[in-house]
Amino acid sequence: MKTLIWQVDPSFIPDRIIKDAAQIIKEGGLVAFPTETVYGLGANGLSPEAVARIFRAKGRPSDNPLILHIADVHAVYTLAKDIPPAAFRVMERFWPGPLTLVLPKQDVIPREVTAGLATVALRMPSHPVALALIREAGVPVAAPSANRSGLPSPTTAQHVWDDLAGKIEAILDSGPTGVGLESTVLDLTEDRPVILRPGGITTEDLQEVLGEVSVDSGLAAPEAVPKAPGMKYTHYSPQAEVILVEGTPENVSRKIRELVERYTRQGKKIGLLLTDETWRLLGSLPVTYGKNMGTRLNLAGIARIIYGELRYCDQVGVDVIFTETYSQEGLGSALMNRLLKSAGYHVINA
Repeated sequence: MKTLIWQVDPSFIPDRIIKDAAQIIKEGGLVAFPTETVYGLGANGLSPEAVARIFRAKGRPSDNPLILHIADVHAVYTLAKDIPPAAFRVMERFWPGPLTLVLPKQDVIPREVTAGLATVALRMPSHPVALALIREAGVPVAAPSANRSGLPSPTTAQHVWDDLAGKIEAILDSGPTGVGLESTVLDLTEDRPVILRPGGITTEDLQEVLGEVSVDSGLAAPEAVPKAPGMKYTHYSPQAEVILVEGTPENVSRKIRELVERYTRQGKKIGLLLTDETWRLLGSLPVTYGKNMGTRLNLAGIARIIYGELRYCDQVGVDVIFTETYSQEGLGSALMNRLLKSAGYHVINA
């Protein structure tokens, strides 16, 4: 299969390209498109056959539910039922934006989308290209991240091409995404709202609107049924081993020097993704790749580039990546969720 790439300026969206991309969706094809979080792999969310193609293209387990993307709040009524008042409050505040809501589903939604669950995950993205595509397609668009399952999510069209070229019909390229981490997933099917996956809308943001909000503690045990994407299986992981080092910049820099020396003796190629505070204390080290991720106070900046840096380490042949832990306040909760999963929870206390 030949995969087309169309350049789309989000400030001036060509009608012809959007119509052609939407036609692919209508005919059961797959189109990768930008959102404000990461690039999504879109298909007609009402077509079991089209949705099944998403799973095949990604190599994604079929019991991992998908998010349906919509462009109009009124679509929620056709896709969900028994919608609680809390849903309307957060939709008014955070939609369009990086927030996914889990609600009881209507029968129109194929079981392939929900992995057989009685709930559906819905989101209205804020990226203008995503909204234009969904409106033109005229159907809810099922769209997980547009990458091979388990790898870091794509934040550029090149990442999508690297993973899925030849497996999908088209890619809409609008440059790097803004947030860089997947949406927050909020379960509103219980008495108390529960965050199933942290993301661009923080716990603190949601508490301002809803009051008490719980955070899922385990993100699903291996035998549990996942209610949302990212709750099961290996995620966000490059081919290289990822190790997190926890502590103050002084202790982290000292431990990093020890680890680099040890792994270099073993013949390993080293990648370092560290903050400005740690780099200043570290000095020169014989590593294959090093990246200053910026100050640890700028979590949004780090989140925006983390997936791309993990991918680049693979491109330059790194064997092991050392990076840091971050505060779990605000966006740090989402950043640490992704880093812990990419590292298989391998954390060294410095």
